[in-house]
Amino acid sequence: MDGNRRWASRCGLPVAMGHASGARRVRGIVQACAERGIRHLTLFAFSTENWRRPKDEVSSLVSLLALYLQKEVDTMNTQGVRLNVIGDTSKFDDRIQLLVRDAQSNTAHNNKITLTIAVNYGGRQDIVQAVKCWQAANPQESVDALDEAKLAAHLSLAGTPEPDLLIRTGGESRLSNFMLWQMAYTEIFVTDVLWPSFSEDELDKALAWYATRDRRFGSSGPVPEQVSSIPSSRQA
Repeated sequence: MDGNRRWASRCGLPVAMGHASGARRVRGIVQACAERGIRHLTLFAFSTENWRRPKDEVSSLVSLLALYLQKEVDTMNTQGVRLNVIGDTSKFDDRIQLLVRDAQSNTAHNNKITLTIAVNYGGRQDIVQAVKCWQAANPQESVDALDEAKLAAHLSLAGTPEPDLLIRTGGESRLSNFMLWQMAYTEIFVTDVLWPSFSEDELDKALAWYATRDRRFGSSGPVPEQVSSIPSSRQA
């Protein structure tokens, strides 16, 4: 969800107002995805690298996370949204950790769309942690016994379909340490639109572009069953 700071700068507003405006876009986009049959949506809210930003900006981001967890649970339940949070939440204070646990518990029964929010998350960190978890669970096993399926079972998104589509707002064309393992064959749509201005129409442009992709998954020819619009069981 890139472009909050640039949006604020263009509007002559403080950086915190850009992040707040970006946070307000989340509800509409989640609802739009649910209406379009997308069953899984993952939003990269706070990376492991974001701690390097100025302290006041980090503070505003953390405060927005807490506010979102407090205010949006009722709306999630109304819209059938199940919340899942990934990343190392132990770095946050006890209050936010409690809000995360409560929000996940209070929406666990919903099944229209799963909204995963990545906070203090990094793709490299995720892979390293998965290796450590596998080793802890299999202390007698040689590393030669480790394969892709076994490692994937310990990743933070284990059990979640791999993403079909990555949307990068703000013109960025890199992965930025996001879901590195899961995005081996993800289609990447780049738009110059800044996240606070990302609308349902922009979402539809991304989905229309995705529908034109010929997804081969490394094969020499097309894989017809993987082409067309985003399947309802997959994710963005």
